[in-house]
Amino acid sequence: MAEDIRKPNPDLDDPEARRRAVIAECRRQEESCLYTSATLFIWLRAVRLQKQVFVAAPIVIGGIAGLSILKDWGYDWLIAILALVGSLFPALADALKIETSVDDISRLAAEFKSLQDRFRRNATITALGDVQAAEQGLAELMDRMDIVRSHSITPPEWAFNKAQTKIEAGHYSFEADRSLHPRP
Repeated sequence: MAEDIRKPNPDLDDPEARRRAVIAECRRQEESCLYTSATLFIWLRAVRLQKQVFVAAPIVIGGIAGLSILKDWGYDWLIAILALVGSLFPALADALKIETSVDDISRLAAEFKSLQDRFRRNATITALGDVQAAEQGLAELMDRMDIVRSHSITPPEWAFNKAQTKIEAGHYSFEADRSLHPRP
């Protein structure tokens, strides 16, 4: 005779098991958001610097190309090269979509940081009360997470590695959390 696999899950009837499951999932998602937001913020700094270079470089190069002393010295070819190089920066910035990247990365980094805090609150505050409210809060946060994850921004690996190093070094830990949960 075949085994009946349609048995109800006994853990679904145990409020404490449900509470532990909600807390564990909130903690996993909180950690995921921490790594993602830290990665995005680190990448955002680099993209902002890149944007500043793409704004300043043509101004500086154009200024150098405009120096009359270069013409007096007979460096017309250098003036032409500098003018050409300086004129390429706006086209490159447009092709790389740096402005869009800064706005998108900034918005998503803030959203992941917000979700991190919300998952933490659901695990440490809401889940201690009504389990059903904690489950509903987790479901709503997961819906928000799905929306945020639907954007196709992929940070470079170096940004993740740097974020991982900073997180493991405790750069994103709060003193209040350390006193509540001391590490050996």
